[in-house]
Amino acid sequence: MTSPAHLPAAGEPQAGSLQAKARAFAAALLEGIAMETGEPALRHADGASAILASIGADAPTCAAAYLSQAATQLAKPEEQLTKAFGREMTMLAMENRKLVDVFRAARGMGEQESARHLELMRRLLLAFSQDLRVVLLRLASRLQSLRHYAQTGGRPEPAFTHESLQVYAPLANRLGLWPIKWEIEDLAFRFAQPEAYARIAQWLNQHGAQREALITQAIEQLRNALALQGIEAGISGRSKHIYSIWRKMQGKSLDVDEVMDLLALRLIVPSVDACYAALSAVHALWVPLDAEYDDYIAKPKPNGYQSLHTVVRGPRGVPIEIQIRTQAMHDHAEQGIAAHWAYKEAGTQGYKGVSAASDYDAKIALARQLLTLHGELVGQGAPRRPTAPAPDEASPFDDRIYVLTPQARIVELASGSTPVDFAYALHTELGHHCRGARVEGVLVPLNTPLRNGQTVEIVAAKQGGPSRDWLNPELGFLRTQRARAKVRAWFNAQHLEQTLANGRAQVEKLLQREGKTGLSLQELAGGLGFRSAEQLFERVGSDALSLRQIEAHLRGQDPAAGMDAELGMPLKAAKTQQSGGVLVVGVDALLTQLAKCCKPAPPDSIRGFITRGRGVSVHRADCPNARNLALQHAERVIPVTWGQPGETAYPVDLFVEAADRQGLLRDISEVFSKEKINVIGVQTQSRGDAAHMLFTVELRGLEKLQHALNMLREVKGVRKAARR
Repeated sequence: MTSPAHLPAAGEPQAGSLQAKARAFAAALLEGIAMETGEPALRHADGASAILASIGADAPTCAAAYLSQAATQLAKPEEQLTKAFGREMTMLAMENRKLVDVFRAARGMGEQESARHLELMRRLLLAFSQDLRVVLLRLASRLQSLRHYAQTGGRPEPAFTHESLQVYAPLANRLGLWPIKWEIEDLAFRFAQPEAYARIAQWLNQHGAQREALITQAIEQLRNALALQGIEAGISGRSKHIYSIWRKMQGKSLDVDEVMDLLALRLIVPSVDACYAALSAVHALWVPLDAEYDDYIAKPKPNGYQSLHTVVRGPRGVPIEIQIRTQAMHDHAEQGIAAHWAYKEAGTQGYKGVSAASDYDAKIALARQLLTLHGELVGQGAPRRPTAPAPDEASPFDDRIYVLTPQARIVELASGSTPVDFAYALHTELGHHCRGARVEGVLVPLNTPLRNGQTVEIVAAKQGGPSRDWLNPELGFLRTQRARAKVRAWFNAQHLEQTLANGRAQVEKLLQREGKTGLSLQELAGGLGFRSAEQLFERVGSDALSLRQIEAHLRGQDPAAGMDAELGMPLKAAKTQQSGGVLVVGVDALLTQLAKCCKPAPPDSIRGFITRGRGVSVHRADCPNARNLALQHAERVIPVTWGQPGETAYPVDLFVEAADRQGLLRDISEVFSKEKINVIGVQTQSRGDAAHMLFTVELRGLEKLQHALNMLREVKGVRKAARR
């Protein structure tokens, strides 16, 4: 029986190769240099390069394993490596180093923050996947580090082991790199749970001879059965790897000797038809187990893996898993996505039995792999169905980017985000004080779109605030709704502060002129019907309340006329009736006005207030201003009622609170358009991630109001919709 799949150990590349050139360059720099794991840096690069070569990675990737280590010893690594080896290999090496820093930073975080960071690391690894070879470099490096710990008897940090199982192994699995996945899992499990690992390994060793005999017997029986059917096949045996055994034990509460399919046979046949013919021969020879058959040829796994899987009762009734595949399927299973580079290099001639009509077809196949991979790892459920990308398309996913702080913290942003978006994502005050940005150490304009993997540093001022230019979409300073909301909130706050200061100054100046400086500002505001002095200052500062009205109040005169003037909106007199001594709104020659503070409309319950020289101000019965006026001047309150229904349109205020997002105002406006409601005024304000909107609409009555409010509440993101 062959031993479990393990990748080759480290070895020096052949002289004259690109790897040999890179190794010679690195060797001069890495003499006496050790990594954090204690492994000599050059030996680590040898091991990683050998692993990459074993899975079919191209020469630049294998060479980049050396340059990545050499970069740590260079003063200007990008410049020096580009001059010596060109842009392609340099970018592979530099992006690999950047990812090393990201993972190192994550290990110093708290448990909760680290868990979030691990998820972002999965995404960042894929964000670098415009060239997936960077991911291969990280996988090979991590496997080599685990091998070093195993060979030297060392013990990695728990965070290192956790990363291996939670980030690297799933990536290897999703890329179809089974040998790397299995070895990473087994080694990480060995360090994470040494007792459980030792118990399973001991059981496997104790039963090794018996298992070898069973596999030998099964291979012989199966070879004879296939020969009788005229089926050519290469047959090999293997053992289930230890971590997989442990997971099955945990999932089904089994002991190790109760786990089925510990033994497995693999058949490599010439064609797809031969796969199914071999399956029939297997089932004729041994009894298959129910519900233990999978056809990954007809329905491949998301990562492209194809094979037939079945479990049978083999010699002595021992369960054996049988895998049946073609050579091309086997190559993909062993090399995974790495085979795509060799596949592309082979062009239309094909690669190991796989042919492509064109390089364009090869690129579409790779794009589909990446889209599926991205959708699974970021937890978005079923992967998106990809459309064919343009031949010059740089990246198959373009909705999010992942950039880094100088401390290697990952920041997730919308694609097209700028340094200003980045600053606000870190902290609101940093965004307000942002004055410049360095991307990869170079000063750039603040409206520069950021790209995946870039390191961004914000240059901030101690004082000041955002620029109004940032809100101009044509200038391109802001991409994210969150940043735009923060900027708008800052300017709204500045405007309110200025309005309050202006109102306070006017009120205090009036009190000095009237000799009332000893009067409490809060008492003055209460006497005028306001809840606080700030509310009074805001109304005065915005010219919504005149100083003449305050002056009348201070002199003991009736300020009601002035207050209603500020609240009122005149209506045209209409020819209606007056009966029973009750004033009817719209009576001939009698001036009436609807108060702006509550905007009554039929069939609201209403009450009137007689003003001085301005007729009757009509309020809703539940209006706070009307109640205050009634308390101060009860004799001026008069009953009113609506006249006969007519064509008059009444203004009504509707308040909407929603999660701020692009297109929100458009979606709400569509509701009004469908309901044939005329909008005559809109006020919007953003506070944090919430949008507050006040719509003034015209209605002939309130019959359509409730339906319109229900429709507004169904708009995506709307939290509240009500009449004000």
